[in-house]
Amino acid sequence: DVLYEVVGGRILEKPVGARQSVIAAILSQILGTFVRSNRLGRVVPELLCRIDSRKNLQRRPDVAFISNSRYSIRRQVPNVAVWDLIPDLAIEVVSPSNSAYEVQEKIQEYFAAGVTEVWIIYPEQRQLQRLTSPTRIEVIQAGEDLEGGPLLPGFRMRLAELFEDDPE
Repeated sequence: DVLYEVVGGRILEKPVGARQSVIAAILSQILGTFVRSNRLGRVVPELLCRIDSRKNLQRRPDVAFISNSRYSIRRQVPNVAVWDLIPDLAIEVVSPSNSAYEVQEKIQEYFAAGVTEVWIIYPEQRQLQRLTSPTRIEVIQAGEDLEGGPLLPGFRMRLAELFEDDPE
Protein backbone atom coordinates (compact mmCIF):
# COMPACT_ATOMS: atom_id res chain seq x y z
CA ASP A 1 0.00 0.00 0.00
CA VAL A 2 3.02 2.29 -0.35
CA LEU A 3 2.78 5.07 -2.94
CA TYR A 4 5.49 4.81 -5.54
CA GLU A 5 6.70 6.16 -8.87
CA VAL A 6 8.81 4.40 -11.50
CA VAL A 7 11.84 6.26 -12.83
CA GLY A 8 14.14 4.53 -15.30
CA GLY A 9 12.57 1.20 -14.44
CA ARG A 10 13.33 1.63 -10.71
CA ILE A 11 10.49 1.74 -8.18
CA LEU A 12 10.87 4.76 -5.93
CA GLU A 13 8.77 5.12 -2.80
CA LYS A 14 6.87 8.40 -2.73
CA PRO A 15 6.77 9.54 0.89
CA VAL A 16 3.91 11.92 1.61
CA GLY A 17 3.62 13.93 4.79
CA ALA A 18 0.35 14.54 6.60
CA ARG A 19 0.40 18.29 5.95
CA GLN A 20 1.06 17.79 2.25
CA SER A 21 -1.73 15.19 2.06
CA VAL A 22 -4.22 17.57 3.68
CA ILE A 23 -3.28 20.41 1.31
CA ALA A 24 -3.62 18.09 -1.71
CA ALA A 25 -6.99 16.86 -0.40
CA ILE A 26 -8.33 20.40 0.07
CA LEU A 27 -7.27 21.37 -3.45
CA SER A 28 -8.62 18.14 -4.89
CA GLN A 29 -12.02 18.78 -3.27
CA ILE A 30 -12.27 22.44 -4.33
CA LEU A 31 -10.96 21.88 -7.86
CA GLY A 32 -12.85 18.61 -8.24
CA THR A 33 -16.18 20.21 -7.34
CA PHE A 34 -15.62 23.01 -9.86
CA VAL A 35 -14.48 20.66 -12.65
CA ARG A 36 -17.31 18.22 -12.06
CA SER A 37 -20.04 20.87 -11.89
CA ASN A 38 -18.77 22.45 -15.12
CA ARG A 39 -18.23 19.06 -16.80
CA LEU A 40 -14.64 19.97 -17.69
CA GLY A 41 -13.11 16.58 -16.98
CA ARG A 42 -11.80 14.77 -13.90
CA VAL A 43 -9.67 15.69 -10.91
CA VAL A 44 -7.82 12.71 -9.47
CA PRO A 45 -5.52 12.54 -6.43
CA GLU A 46 -2.40 10.35 -6.52
CA LEU A 47 -3.01 8.97 -10.02
CA LEU A 48 -0.09 6.90 -11.32
CA CYS A 49 0.44 7.92 -14.96
CA ARG A 50 2.80 6.38 -17.49
CA ILE A 51 4.19 9.58 -18.94
CA ASP A 52 7.00 8.08 -21.02
CA SER A 53 6.93 4.41 -21.95
CA ARG A 54 10.32 4.58 -23.72
CA LYS A 55 12.00 5.62 -20.46
CA ASN A 56 9.70 3.48 -18.30
CA LEU A 57 8.68 6.67 -16.48
CA GLN A 58 5.61 6.65 -14.25
CA ARG A 59 4.79 9.71 -12.17
CA ARG A 60 2.12 10.21 -9.53
CA PRO A 61 1.11 13.87 -9.22
CA ASP A 62 -0.43 14.73 -5.86
CA VAL A 63 -3.44 16.00 -7.83
CA ALA A 64 -4.07 15.65 -11.58
CA PHE A 65 -6.64 17.24 -13.86
CA ILE A 66 -7.64 15.39 -17.02
CA SER A 67 -9.72 17.50 -19.37
CA ASN A 68 -12.84 16.26 -21.09
CA SER A 69 -11.09 16.84 -24.42
CA ARG A 70 -8.19 14.58 -23.42
CA TYR A 71 -10.36 11.78 -22.02
CA SER A 72 -14.13 12.20 -22.23
CA ILE A 73 -16.07 12.05 -18.99
CA ARG A 74 -18.47 9.80 -20.89
CA ARG A 75 -15.79 7.15 -21.21
CA GLN A 76 -15.27 4.68 -18.40
CA VAL A 77 -11.94 4.95 -16.62
CA PRO A 78 -9.90 1.78 -17.18
CA ASN A 79 -9.37 -0.56 -14.25
CA VAL A 80 -5.56 -0.41 -14.32
CA ALA A 81 -2.82 0.31 -11.78
CA VAL A 82 -1.00 2.63 -14.19
CA TRP A 83 -2.96 4.80 -16.60
CA ASP A 84 -1.37 5.43 -19.99
CA LEU A 85 -2.59 9.00 -19.98
CA ILE A 86 -0.92 12.37 -19.68
CA PRO A 87 -2.84 14.77 -17.41
CA ASP A 88 -3.48 18.33 -18.58
CA LEU A 89 -2.48 19.65 -15.16
CA ALA A 90 -0.06 18.05 -12.71
CA ILE A 91 0.02 19.44 -9.18
CA GLU A 92 2.79 18.69 -6.71
CA VAL A 93 2.83 19.65 -3.03
CA VAL A 94 6.46 19.99 -1.96
CA SER A 95 7.62 18.22 1.20
CA PRO A 96 10.70 19.22 3.21
CA SER A 97 12.33 16.00 1.95
CA ASN A 98 11.99 17.07 -1.72
CA SER A 99 15.14 18.53 -3.24
CA ALA A 100 15.06 21.38 -5.74
CA TYR A 101 16.57 18.94 -8.25
CA GLU A 102 13.68 16.48 -7.78
CA VAL A 103 11.08 19.20 -8.24
CA GLN A 104 12.77 20.55 -11.39
CA GLU A 105 13.17 17.05 -12.78
CA LYS A 106 9.43 16.41 -12.45
CA ILE A 107 8.59 19.76 -14.04
CA GLN A 108 10.80 18.96 -17.04
CA GLU A 109 9.36 15.44 -17.36
CA TYR A 110 5.76 16.63 -17.18
CA PHE A 111 6.22 19.23 -19.91
CA ALA A 112 8.22 16.82 -22.10
CA ALA A 113 5.31 14.37 -21.82
CA GLY A 114 2.72 16.95 -22.91
CA VAL A 115 1.29 18.28 -19.65
CA THR A 116 -0.19 21.75 -20.28
CA GLU A 117 0.40 23.23 -16.81
CA VAL A 118 2.22 22.32 -13.63
CA TRP A 119 1.38 23.77 -10.23
CA ILE A 120 3.97 23.47 -7.48
CA ILE A 121 2.72 24.22 -3.98
CA TYR A 122 5.21 25.25 -1.30
CA PRO A 123 3.41 24.93 2.07
CA GLU A 124 6.20 26.50 4.13
CA GLN A 125 6.18 29.61 1.94
CA ARG A 126 2.38 29.48 1.54
CA GLN A 127 2.76 29.94 -2.18
CA LEU A 128 1.96 28.26 -5.48
CA GLN A 129 4.06 28.43 -8.61
CA ARG A 130 2.02 28.04 -11.78
CA LEU A 131 4.12 26.95 -14.74
CA THR A 132 2.72 27.13 -18.26
CA SER A 133 6.10 26.05 -19.66
CA PRO A 134 9.40 25.12 -18.03
CA THR A 135 10.39 28.80 -18.14
CA ARG A 136 7.08 30.66 -17.63
CA ILE A 137 6.31 30.89 -13.95
CA GLU A 138 3.65 32.87 -12.11
CA VAL A 139 4.01 33.03 -8.33
CA ILE A 140 0.80 33.26 -6.29
CA GLN A 141 0.93 34.08 -2.56
CA ALA A 142 -1.53 32.96 0.12
CA GLY A 143 -3.31 36.34 0.13
CA GLU A 144 -3.95 36.24 -3.63
CA ASP A 145 -6.46 34.47 -5.85
CA LEU A 146 -5.60 31.47 -7.98
CA GLU A 147 -7.44 31.63 -11.29
CA GLY A 148 -7.92 28.75 -13.70
CA GLY A 149 -6.88 30.55 -16.88
CA PRO A 150 -7.53 28.93 -20.26
CA LEU A 151 -7.18 25.41 -18.84
CA LEU A 152 -9.87 25.88 -16.17
CA PRO A 153 -11.99 28.84 -17.32
CA GLY A 154 -13.99 30.43 -14.52
CA PHE A 155 -12.11 28.71 -11.70
CA ARG A 156 -11.07 31.01 -8.87
CA MET A 157 -10.08 30.39 -5.28
CA ARG A 158 -8.24 32.23 -2.55
CA LEU A 159 -4.89 30.43 -2.25
CA ALA A 160 -5.08 30.83 1.54
CA GLU A 161 -7.87 28.19 1.52
CA LEU A 162 -5.18 25.54 1.05
CA PHE A 163 -3.54 26.60 4.28
CA GLU A 164 -6.72 27.20 6.31
CA ASP A 165 -5.55 24.90 9.10
CA ASP A 166 -2.12 26.54 9.27
CA PRO A 167 -1.43 29.23 11.84
CA GLU A 168 -0.43 32.52 10.23
